[in-house]
Amino acid sequence: MSRRTVSFGALLLALQVVIVLMTTSAAGLLAAKLQSDRIRESYKDRMLSVAESVAKLPTVIDAFGANDPTVTIQPLAEVIRKASNVTYVVVTDRRGVRYSHPDPSRIGERVSTDPSVALSGEIFVGTETGTLGTSLRAKVPVRSREGEILGIASVGILESELSDDLAEDLPELVGWLATAALIGVLGAALITRHVRLRTFRLEPAEIAQLLETRHAMLHGIREGVVAVDDRDRLALVNDEAMRLLGLAEDPSGRLAAEVLDDGLLELARGKDDVVDRLVLAGERVLVANRSTAKTHDRAVGVVLTLRDRTELHDALRELDGQRTVTEVLRAQAHEFSNHLHVIGGLLDLGRSADAVSYIERVGGAGSVSAEIIDGANADPALAALLLAKSSTAHERGVRLRLDPESAVDTRAGDDALTVLGNLVDNAVDAVETGGTVRVLVRSSADGVRVVVDDDGPGVEESQRDRIFDLGVSSKDAQGAHGRGIGLALVSRVVTRRSGRVEIRDSELGGASFDVWLPETGNR
Repeated sequence: MSRRTVSFGALLLALQVVIVLMTTSAAGLLAAKLQSDRIRESYKDRMLSVAESVAKLPTVIDAFGANDPTVTIQPLAEVIRKASNVTYVVVTDRRGVRYSHPDPSRIGERVSTDPSVALSGEIFVGTETGTLGTSLRAKVPVRSREGEILGIASVGILESELSDDLAEDLPELVGWLATAALIGVLGAALITRHVRLRTFRLEPAEIAQLLETRHAMLHGIREGVVAVDDRDRLALVNDEAMRLLGLAEDPSGRLAAEVLDDGLLELARGKDDVVDRLVLAGERVLVANRSTAKTHDRAVGVVLTLRDRTELHDALRELDGQRTVTEVLRAQAHEFSNHLHVIGGLLDLGRSADAVSYIERVGGAGSVSAEIIDGANADPALAALLLAKSSTAHERGVRLRLDPESAVDTRAGDDALTVLGNLVDNAVDAVETGGTVRVLVRSSADGVRVVVDDDGPGVEESQRDRIFDLGVSSKDAQGAHGRGIGLALVSRVVTRRSGRVEIRDSELGGASFDVWLPETGNR
């Protein structure tokens, strides 16, 4: 037989009802005690007032000098008792012998309680048990006109009468408490219903399981996820997003403007959903998507998904270059066939010397000049990069040459290679077949200077202030530099190294990019 567990809603309602009932009961007990104390204090004041009045009556004082004080005091005490609605009014002499009592048979007897306090001149107010039962009483000394203590005036009311007075007030008090308890229970039921609706009627164990599953999924996927709420604060950043954004600790709860780069911040604050937009996070190229998060058709924030495209971007640039090379080689294949026909014809005619001369004239263009790597031997990585770029440029019909004034005394470092590679790629893209790209590299202990000139169409003055912004490409505008990412990466590297970059008109007729990267100790 399976064990049934009580639902969260039932437990929540039961807990609230218990709290309401306990609070109401405690309030009822406190109210009853306060009411009992109020009744008791009221009777104390009344009895003390009656006792003092009896003790000061001239008739009572004068009766103490008569042969039989009872004749005068008993009728007067009964009148006062009935008028003041007390249980008894008893007057005694100094020995405690009664001169009055509700039960006439008790007159002449000594009182059953201690009269010493009143006989000493003090006033006594308290609860004692006498011949009529337990009562709340006040005892006041009766003094002569000269101040001599003649006896005692005692006024009391039974405790049972006090309880009866309290019992008369309890039904109204209980009614109010029951109404309060009913309202509390109804409120608890409404709160329970609201909580259940807000938690989609899920049990705590189910909520915990959902949270664990959500945490595992969000932090286990290979895409970065960034959630920004409607207050422009980061609600969620998973592990991959922290890696892509270069964050050391979870920034959840911080303002988006304090964490996100301008490109991502602009994307998050946009109005429309976006698919596969290229953005830069530091020096990392990301593919970002933006979607609006909604709850019950109400926008509560935005969700950004991020994919790393840094390596893919480089691969696509290489692929683009290879496609261009393929087109060039396809065109050259026809020309090569013509060259072979010419050589074959010359050999058939027996003119071997002319064939050799023809081969030397048309075949030398495919070799890579050794001058490309002269002066770069101090940095093998730089020499390899220049050699690879020279080969690619040659296949596209562009001549890449190293400025004779280049001087590489120390290794340039990865930042310089990144800058050089992007600038050379942009320059090769800018020039047409037969064009020239010139590279100047100077590496020393103070830093690295990279200058790339070309004979392409150049960069207009109006474009120079924004050519390094992400997505801005003069190539789109005029068939020249950049595709909107390479130069943005150059700018990020220069900014991080506290360097500088300048764009001028080149001596070759195109654009000249001059970059200075000071030495920082970390390359």
